[in-house]
Amino acid sequence: MPNITLPDGSVRSFDGAVTGMDIAGDISKSLAKKAIAVKIDGVLSDLSDVIEKDAAVEIVTREGEDALELVRHDAAHLLAQAVQALFPDTQVTIGPVIEDGFYYDFAREEPFSSEDFAAIEKKMAELVDAGLPTRKTIMPRDEAIKHFENLGETYKAELISDLPEGEEIKVYYHGDWHDLCRGPHLPSTRQIGKAFKLMKLAGAYWRGDHRNQQLQRIYGTAWLHEKDLKAYLTRLEEAEKRDHRKLGRQMDLFHLQEEAQGSVFWHPKGYVMWLALEHYIRRRLEAADYREVKTPQLLDSKFWEQSGHWDKFRENMFVVPDEVPSLDNDGPVLKGDGRLMALKPMNCPAHVQIFKQGIKSYRDLPIRMAEFGCCHRNEPHGALHGLMRVRQFTQDDAHIFCREDQITEESVAFCELLAVIYKDLGFPELVVKLATRPPVRAGDDAVWDKAEAALENALKATGLDYDILPDEGAFYGPKLEFHLKDAIGRVWQCGTLQLDFVLPERLDASFIGEDGHKHRPVMLHRAILGSMERFLGILIENHAGKMPLWLAPTQMVVATITTDTNEYAEEAAALMRKAGLRVETDLRNEKINYKVREHSNGKVPVIAVIGAREAEQRQLSVRRLGSKQSEVMALDGAIQTFADEALPPDLKS
Repeated sequence: MPNITLPDGSVRSFDGAVTGMDIAGDISKSLAKKAIAVKIDGVLSDLSDVIEKDAAVEIVTREGEDALELVRHDAAHLLAQAVQALFPDTQVTIGPVIEDGFYYDFAREEPFSSEDFAAIEKKMAELVDAGLPTRKTIMPRDEAIKHFENLGETYKAELISDLPEGEEIKVYYHGDWHDLCRGPHLPSTRQIGKAFKLMKLAGAYWRGDHRNQQLQRIYGTAWLHEKDLKAYLTRLEEAEKRDHRKLGRQMDLFHLQEEAQGSVFWHPKGYVMWLALEHYIRRRLEAADYREVKTPQLLDSKFWEQSGHWDKFRENMFVVPDEVPSLDNDGPVLKGDGRLMALKPMNCPAHVQIFKQGIKSYRDLPIRMAEFGCCHRNEPHGALHGLMRVRQFTQDDAHIFCREDQITEESVAFCELLAVIYKDLGFPELVVKLATRPPVRAGDDAVWDKAEAALENALKATGLDYDILPDEGAFYGPKLEFHLKDAIGRVWQCGTLQLDFVLPERLDASFIGEDGHKHRPVMLHRAILGSMERFLGILIENHAGKMPLWLAPTQMVVATITTDTNEYAEEAAALMRKAGLRVETDLRNEKINYKVREHSNGKVPVIAVIGAREAEQRQLSVRRLGSKQSEVMALDGAIQTFADEALPPDLKS
C-alpha cells in the first residue's frame, strides 16, 4: 500500500502497486491527458512504470522543464523509425539528445542526401499522426543479442554484448518498430508533435574510433511548439550573418590557415581591437589591486606531475624533450637527460612558483596575481572553430592567494568586478552556476566538503541567484561559472572562479601565520573573459561587427568627394588623431557612394564626408554605420563629440 507524496506536500494512499498514469488519473482527468512522464523520487521515468512502495512523485507534462529533452529523445527514435521505413536496408546504431536537438547514426551502403530530408520529415509527421503507442519490454541480455542479430541489427547486438552478463535489457516499441534504449519515453508518438526539422548530414565513426566502420549521421532539431522551432531557425539565420569568421575576413581582422592549425594570425585592425580590450581589462585590474606578472610558456614536466595536470591533461599538452646540443667526432648531436618539457596549458603552477619566492606573511595576503598568459592545448582538428576553439590562446588569468578567512571577501569582490566588466562590454544579464565535485578529482572528500561550503557561502554573500551543476567542478576544486547572453539570445560561459585547497598543498606553497607557523594559502583561480580570442569572437558576433566606438579598429574614415578637398581632409584627420581617435582618410578618385558602401561593409562606425561646402565652412557631413541620414557638424564639435564617445567605459566620467 504505497503512500505517494505529491509536490505540494499532499499524500495519496493506494491499495496496491500503482503507475504514474494511475496517479495522474487519480488527481484529475485533465492531468492524465496532459501527462507525458513521471518523476519517482526525483528520477525521470515512464508513466507506465510501477510504483510498489512509498515515493515522492511528480507528474511531468509538456509544460514542465523536463519535457523538451523527452521530446528530443523521442524525435531521435522517430527519425530512426522513419528512415528504416523508407530505407529498409539501413541499420540503426545510436541516437542521443544534444544541445538544441538530436542526431542518429546509420549504417547504410548507399549515402543519404539532404534531398532525402523532405521525404523523411514527411514520414516522421505521418508517424506522429498515427499516435503509435509506446511499450517497454525487458529482455534477458542473451535473448536481446539474438533478437537483434536475427533482425540484422549487428550494431545493436554489439552494444548489448558489451554489457555485463545477466543484465536486463530495455527495449522500447513505438507501434511495431522498436529500439534498444534506456528511456524514458513519451506514451505515444502523437505527443512528440511536429515542431522538428532535419538540419544536416555528417560522417561519424562507429563508437568514435577511426578504425571502425564509417556511419552516416543525420542531425535534427526538435521543439515543444512550432513557434519555438521558427524562433530557433531565425536565430540560426541571424547567427550565420554574425559569424565572426565571415566578419573577420570582411573587416580584415584576422585569418587562420592550415599551416598553423588552431592559431590565429591577427591583422593590424584585429590587433587594435585586441589591445583596446586588453588595456581596458588591465586598467580594471590595476584599480582592483592586482599585480601583473609574466611567466614562461615552456615548463619542466615535473610541475605538471606535481600539480596533477600531467595525469589528467597529458594528451592535450604539447610536449617536447629537454635536449641539450653537444658535439662528438661526427659533428653536432642532441643529448638529453630524458626529461620532458611542456607548453603550459594553464598558468596556475607558474604563478605558484612566483608566490613561493621569498617568505610570505599572513599580512601579505591576499596577493592577486594576474597574467595575460599565452597557453597551448592540443585540441582535436575537428573541434577547432575560428576564434571560439583554438590551440593557442591568451587567458585573462589571475590567481588570488588568500587566507581561509578572506575567501568570502575576495569572492564577493571578484563577482562585483566581473559584473562591472560584463556590463561595460554590453552583457548586463548574468547566469551564475556552482559546479561541484567531479567523479575524477584531486583531494579527499573532507577537503571538497570544505571547499564547496566555502564557495557556496561566498556566493550567497554576493546576493546573486545561482544554479547547481553537479559533477562539473574542476579536478582540484569547485567553481563558479558565469554565463552571459548575447544580442540574439545565445548563452556563453566565459568567467570562472575556482576555489582550490589542493594545488597549494601539491606545490608546497605556504605563508607564515599569526601564530608563527607555516600555513597553506587558499588559491582562487579566476578569469573574466576566459580567453581573449574567444571573447573577441563573442563580441564580434554580439555586435554583428558594428563594434562600440572605443573597440572599433578604425573609428572614423574621412572621405572626400573631390580631390580639391584633400588638404582639408588630411588636416581634419590629423586633428582627430591628436584627440586620440583612430582615423583613416579615403582620398581616392572614386565616387563617394562607392567609398561609403565599401567602408560600411568594413563596419567603420563613422564616415565623415567632405565636399567643397564642408571644406569651406570647416564642417563634416557625418554618417553613422547603419543610418542613411547624415548630420552636418562643425569640425571642432565633431572632434569633441567623437573623442568623448570613443573613451573606454572605465575612463568616462
